Amino acid sequence: MADAALRLTALAEELLGERLPVRIRAWDGSESGPPGAPVLVIHSRRALRRLLWKPGELGLARAWVAGELDIEGDLYEALDLMASLIWDRGAETKDSVHPVRDPKVRAFAKGLLQLAGPWPPPPPPPEEVRRRSGTLHTKRRDKEAISHHYDVGNDFYELVLGPSMVYSCAYWEDDGNLEDAQRDKLDLVCRKLALKEGDRLLDVGCGWGSMAIHAAREYGARVTGVTLSVEQAAYARKRIAEEGLTDRIEIRVQDYRDVRDGPYVAISSIGMAEHVGSVRFREYADDLYALLKPGGRLLNHQIARRPEKDESAYHVDEFIDAYVFPDGELAPVGRTVTTLEEAGFEARDVESIREHYALTLRSWVTNLEKNWDRAVRMTSPGRARVWRLYMAASALSFEHNKIGVNQILVVRPAEGGSSRMPLRARDWTASATG
Repeated sequence: MADAALRLTALAEELLGERLPVRIRAWDGSESGPPGAPVLVIHSRRALRRLLWKPGELGLARAWVAGELDIEGDLYEALDLMASLIWDRGAETKDSVHPVRDPKVRAFAKGLLQLAGPWPPPPPPPEEVRRRSGTLHTKRRDKEAISHHYDVGNDFYELVLGPSMVYSCAYWEDDGNLEDAQRDKLDLVCRKLALKEGDRLLDVGCGWGSMAIHAAREYGARVTGVTLSVEQAAYARKRIAEEGLTDRIEIRVQDYRDVRDGPYVAISSIGMAEHVGSVRFREYADDLYALLKPGGRLLNHQIARRPEKDESAYHVDEFIDAYVFPDGELAPVGRTVTTLEEAGFEARDVESIREHYALTLRSWVTNLEKNWDRAVRMTSPGRARVWRLYMAASALSFEHNKIGVNQILVVRPAEGGSSRMPLRARDWTASATG
């Protein structure tokens, strides 16, 4: 009798103490759960063995990446339902219940073991980062982490990001599209930095060169862009040559800690600081402060997390660390501002654009889904599945205020404490130049 789905549903509902909001379809063809709900498809019992071996997010992620789990129906709805029922509840109770001692958890594990099939568990999917050795956030380890994320093929990123090739939060109008929103974001950064003809701009984590090109073409800046990704640098240089801007832009494969040719009038750091890590963030702030001339501005565009009641309890998301951003860390926006000011900067403006990132991520997911077969051919089925899950789940996290993103504008004060900023600084909301 095919009854795996019914047994799994009963086990989950006994553990959770309420009805399961998604439908389950098991490997034996059986189904159980509310009609019309998104369907969690379990293609193989291997998924259960992964969950038993690595309970929680990492086990589920491995099964998803391996294609042993899937979702039919609205992906966002399914993730939202499961997050509110399982992950959010887990966060609330993790300090009060010891999972091994909880009789419901033990009963659930026993039931899964009966359904899971032959031991041992399968190996992790090849897309998973192998455990790195050495000290966190050394130059070598950071370069390896960046390579894992960005050196997966520029063609793949073109499918996901679209023609703008900007991999950070866009800046949307109500009726805008992704390309316009990314152009508006780049222009917003340039205006916040008050760039003008001949200004030296350092773009830290320059990606595929979009910020450098916009600043040079529209504002006449002379730009140095640094990245740790060889593939990004090659792509950026090609674009710059096609734009006829090689006399204004230099792209280097270089760690920001090795940049020594300041002073710069302005520095942009867009979606890069998440890779720095808490143990290195003060060093990051000190280095950028030293590279700026007095009166120079830094625009730090960075994802932030909500503060923890006990900050020592913070840990990096297992799925993100294993498959997306190895060694990446998020900090509350207040801590970021404090560290920048401890390095000598003066904070002049903080703008939250959290809702804008949800719109951006949903657009990237749409691009990926429209080009799914090509994306799989360019990378692997597992890699494409990583990106679809990561971007969809992240969109929901921004929408629900689990994480945010902020543009922090700071200045290196000039002699006597002058900021060299106008009394009414928010004139960057005016129309773009050029």
